Amino acid sequence: MAPLILIAYGSKHGSTREVAEVLGEAIAEHGLEAETLPAGAVPDVTRYAGVVVGGSLYMGRWHPESFAFVRRHAEALSTLPFAVFALGPRTLEPADVAQSKEQLGNALAKVPQVDPYAVAIFGGVVDPKKLRFPLSKLPASDARDWAEIRAWAGELAAAFPYGKPASIAGNVRSDLQQTHR
Repeated sequence: MAPLILIAYGSKHGSTREVAEVLGEAIAEHGLEAETLPAGAVPDVTRYAGVVVGGSLYMGRWHPESFAFVRRHAEALSTLPFAVFALGPRTLEPADVAQSKEQLGNALAKVPQVDPYAVAIFGGVVDPKKLRFPLSKLPASDARDWAEIRAWAGELAAAFPYGKPASIAGNVRSDLQQTHR
């Protein structure tokens, strides 16, 4: 039986859910089983061989369901292969990605007992029809790079069967902390 990987997500308008579903499909293509669920619907993570949690970034904050998931399962996540992603920047320009990375780093710093071994920032989606004023005046955009999302899923799938790679975990936390300076 292939290891079961959880892809949990927090999504306000559905774009993060779509990314989570593609991650699950891509991980399954690499021979693992994946279950994709809303972060608020996961009572326990101990039955999984690894966990990926994602959420959108709104107004400088990571999705509250994703953050609550990490906080609620911090003890178990500290012993599992654990990866994090966020959708946020309207463009993939380095400054926009760096700002989103800093916002995600700020959220993860509030739960110091978890140390994801992989972190990814993907472009976000702006659908003015789903937003309230003044955000409803923004131009429509979709900065998600599906090839990059699938490639990241392949990297995760290669690492999950081997457990938590401790040598990588510290590098991710350090890299996130460097963006705070």
